[in-house]
Amino acid sequence: MISFDLSHAQIAVIGSGTMGIGIAQLAMINGHSTFLYDLDREKTQQAVDGLHQTFAKLTEKGKMTYEQAQQALSRLRIADQIEALANVDLVIEAVVEKLEVKQALFKQLATICNDQTILATNTSSISVTAIASAIPHPERVVGLHFFNPAPVMKLVEIVQGLKTPIDLCQALKVLMLAWKKISVLTKSTPGFIVNRIARPFYAEAFRALQEQVTTYEQLDYALKQCGGFAMGPCELTDLIGQDVNFSVTQSVYEAFFYEPRYRPSLIQKELVDAGTWGRKSKQGFYRYDDKNQYVTFQPQFITKPSFHADVQVKGAWAQCPHVLERLGLSHALASNDNIIQIDDVDLRLSQGESANIDYPNRKTVLMDWHHDFTQAQAVVLSHNTLCQADDLAKIDAFFAQQQIKVLWISDHPALLTLRTIVLLINEACEASLHGIATMEDIDNAMRYGVNYPKGPYQWMMQLGAEYVLATLNNLYAIYGEEKYRASLYLKQYMAKQQSVIADYSKNLTECA
Repeated sequence: MISFDLSHAQIAVIGSGTMGIGIAQLAMINGHSTFLYDLDREKTQQAVDGLHQTFAKLTEKGKMTYEQAQQALSRLRIADQIEALANVDLVIEAVVEKLEVKQALFKQLATICNDQTILATNTSSISVTAIASAIPHPERVVGLHFFNPAPVMKLVEIVQGLKTPIDLCQALKVLMLAWKKISVLTKSTPGFIVNRIARPFYAEAFRALQEQVTTYEQLDYALKQCGGFAMGPCELTDLIGQDVNFSVTQSVYEAFFYEPRYRPSLIQKELVDAGTWGRKSKQGFYRYDDKNQYVTFQPQFITKPSFHADVQVKGAWAQCPHVLERLGLSHALASNDNIIQIDDVDLRLSQGESANIDYPNRKTVLMDWHHDFTQAQAVVLSHNTLCQADDLAKIDAFFAQQQIKVLWISDHPALLTLRTIVLLINEACEASLHGIATMEDIDNAMRYGVNYPKGPYQWMMQLGAEYVLATLNNLYAIYGEEKYRASLYLKQYMAKQQSVIADYSKNLTECA
């Protein structure tokens, strides 16, 4: 019977790369006797030297006292042979991301350690069930996926293999709480939570570039300004490494038996094939100097806007709160459509339509969603071919009155931010449909694992499930591709919501 009290566990970390060192540092700081093992002894010594430097810097910055740093370092043990790990309670491996390597390592550990030893893998996408299948007592194998850098990033994914008992997962949640981490529980499925649900953030960005609707600089600016993301997809993949991000996408795509939602991008493959991997190669989407600085996009204001037009407002604009106030518009006519009519041009909030396909007979401008219109500095717009240069100039001037910059892109259904967010929501719904994780854990995973401003379900509450579903249905109708098919979970959620509303209305009628 495995003991699930890990409060005083002896911990072994295998692998002295960046991730292994980070995990070892966490264990040491949190009071655990910690063994570090790597086949490469020179690399192990470099890791130890690095840990001493790290603790010295933490002391200099006042984040810990000299005594605390020395106590933490005194807990570190270097294992010259793997046999030295025989009596540890928890092994966390952080070796190369290959199934056969991890299986071989755990097979070896199974012959060295006793049956009580918990074997945790830091894999970011490999099946924990598959890793466990090769060893006796597979029930002691669990995923413990830290994010880089491990001492800084708050999230840890606890991955339950097919034979991993829930009690073991709960014990690791307690341990991670003691380490001041936010842990989420996920089933062993390709990409787990974060690396699965995040795929549309990259895929839809690369698709916009492949369809030539915008530039990578404009795209990054739009997702940051309008979506509230800390980094744009091109900046972020440059930071991660285009080769690494592409490899993860490929592995998730293959593991899901070539599900179209995860198909890799030819745009990214070109970068990888060219060796332009981002910051580490000094060129990816951006070019980097010796300090890893790069030039970002900054849109220009119209300095002296001259706006003269008749403006009429229709609809509630509920999906974009404060937009009318921000634009200096105080009254709207009741309508099912959200339209700001500027002379003979209809400005509409996008719901996944195509400006050219859906509005062939009216001058139409489609506006992307903005996460907080009270602070909006820019909006992303597209238009159909009926709009002329003077129409676009009029729209520019209309927004410039309120010090809002306009980013014009080609006709692109659901534009950039809305499209990205509804597909992230849809992917979260698919994960929920398959029982991968709870709504709360999905939201926490995306907020703390990749620093999204909101979790997918928080976005759905903000936008409204009906608006999300309508946008997906419009995308699916236009593209005819399975990747834009709305999740059954979302449809069922909508049906349930409508049923609740119908019952509420019926009760009100009966009471009256």
